[in-house]
Amino acid sequence: MTARLVGRRPHVEPEALIAALVPPPHFAKATFASYVPDPDFPSQEAAVAEVRAFAKGVGRRGLGALRRASGGRGIYLDGGFGVGKTHLLAALAHEVGRSAVFGTFVEYTHLVGALGFQSTRAALQDFSVVCIDEFELDDPGDTVLMARLMRELADAGVAIAATSNTLPGSLGQGRFAADDFKREIQALSHVFEVITIDGPDYRGRGDLAFPAPATVDQVLSACAGDDAACEDWGALMEDLTHVHPSRYGAYVEGVAVLGLRGVTPLPDQAQALRVVSLVDRLYDRDVRIIASGHSLGEIFSQDMLRGGFRKKYYRALSRLLAMVAGE
Repeated sequence: MTARLVGRRPHVEPEALIAALVPPPHFAKATFASYVPDPDFPSQEAAVAEVRAFAKGVGRRGLGALRRASGGRGIYLDGGFGVGKTHLLAALAHEVGRSAVFGTFVEYTHLVGALGFQSTRAALQDFSVVCIDEFELDDPGDTVLMARLMRELADAGVAIAATSNTLPGSLGQGRFAADDFKREIQALSHVFEVITIDGPDYRGRGDLAFPAPATVDQVLSACAGDDAACEDWGALMEDLTHVHPSRYGAYVEGVAVLGLRGVTPLPDQAQALRVVSLVDRLYDRDVRIIASGHSLGEIFSQDMLRGGFRKKYYRALSRLLAMVAGE
């Protein structure tokens, strides 16, 4: 019987939200050894060495070991899409082990929304290193919130590791993103060492060229398995308004194939940002997507792609293309 997403209302205990802060299945086997640097971009090999050294300096708090050199310090991996920043961040988390937490910027902001600031800080300060993937500067309120959280964690001796992106058209200009990051986090910027990783998107998808949409029959055929879900696009968009984004991971749990019928462009930014969060959780789980209607490459309007949240939308498109292509 085909699974359903619409109507799911997962209940996740606070302890489970913290326990879920681990590298996602897509990066479950990421190690420093499995990162393959591009010889044309020496910064990639240098980044591996620097992140590995940082990992060795992170103490195992709560496990009886003394805090070591990286406690209260930070690294910021700066570069474009597809240069392996998340791979290295996940490798760092795996190297440190159960004294590390790993989540996206959005997941941490959603965590604060679900638990409150003080409870989130109290839970995270028991770890040796907090890994923040896809640090975003497009929402001033969230940026201030996360800067405060990082500052208080660093003051408590927790190491911080973060990544962020330049836009696809700005590859090789990562230093500008780094300057933005350090300016926005202000008082905390002195604890961060910037590690710039150059190179093109390893997937070779700079043009984000999506295949033609599937037919409805093709969608239904692909969703015949027990681990598949088939949803009407409009119904799914409406259902997402009833599920807190911190629970989107549980919302899509157990789904390996997602069929979408009648895809249409998104009418407003609130809906678009919910889709970005959903796409991230689907990508984490290597879900394959097959869709009819409009191309998934057309769901974000040109105004959205030029606006303040454009990095979120470009990341979502890059990940959607990977899932549609079945990579």
